[in-house]
Amino acid sequence: MPTVSVIIPTYNRAHLIGRAVQSVLNQTYRDFELIIVDDGSSDDTEKATRHFEDRRIVYIRHEKNKGEAAARNTGINSAKGEYVAFQDSDDESIPERLDKQVNVFQRESPQLGVVYGSMYRIDKEGRKTLFKSPTIMPKDGLVYRKALAYKVENIGIGTALVRKACFSTAGLFDEKLRYYVDLEFFIRATKHFYFYHIDEPLINYYDAGGSPASNLSALVSARETILEKYFDDIKNDRKLLARHYFGIGQLLCERGELRQGRNYLLKASLTYPLDAKFILPAVVSLFGQRIYSTVLAGYKKILYKP
Repeated sequence: MPTVSVIIPTYNRAHLIGRAVQSVLNQTYRDFELIIVDDGSSDDTEKATRHFEDRRIVYIRHEKNKGEAAARNTGINSAKGEYVAFQDSDDESIPERLDKQVNVFQRESPQLGVVYGSMYRIDKEGRKTLFKSPTIMPKDGLVYRKALAYKVENIGIGTALVRKACFSTAGLFDEKLRYYVDLEFFIRATKHFYFYHIDEPLINYYDAGGSPASNLSALVSARETILEKYFDDIKNDRKLLARHYFGIGQLLCERGELRQGRNYLLKASLTYPLDAKFILPAVVSLFGQRIYSTVLAGYKKILYKP
């Protein structure tokens, strides 16, 4: 039985998946299986995958596209390893990635559930910059309250090695979400397991961008779902609840839905009136989209992030 199961979900990435697969096969740590979950591709993804003749590769195909959460869950349910690593099909793991992560698990407490790292972000022009993930360590204990405040937001699932037992305890990825799929899982995991940050890049993350309008819509929906799902744990901390309202309100205003966004911004201010920063966007939204966007751009450093 392999110690590590690496899961690569993919959809219509025949031209890129070879790079991702090769980066896994190049790992200095050798005791792994590689599970590729083809989420209903209509291109030559299967052919590109079959090109690799390695017994450790398992290919699974969805007949219909089900989304990233479902593809990851299929991989988890098929995984034989004690630990599960995730990688996107257009990214690359550095050769020592799994070695570094397994070593951490072997020397730390059995309550350690997730070992993750930072990443190199590579844009469409090929520019490479370091993206540092937030540092959460076992000495911090269970950081569920911090997770509810989105303090685990910038942990990249593509850098994570997860103890498989986490999924038995915290559950699989939520297949109803189109955004924040990894964040929502991390929130649940922090309730039961410690996290460990390796303060160095473990992957090359290729940022192809996306549709801002589409992302905003999915982001609003995800934030509303998370607030509803964890409301009983959030509501007793009025400042935290206000921050959730505020984040949704800002996003709605950015999407051009000023009236609905203003309602959330006002709810934030009424929930926690001690913080004046909650009321400013609500007032500015009364003057229309152009003024809202212009004024708020100048205050991003002092406003809470959505």
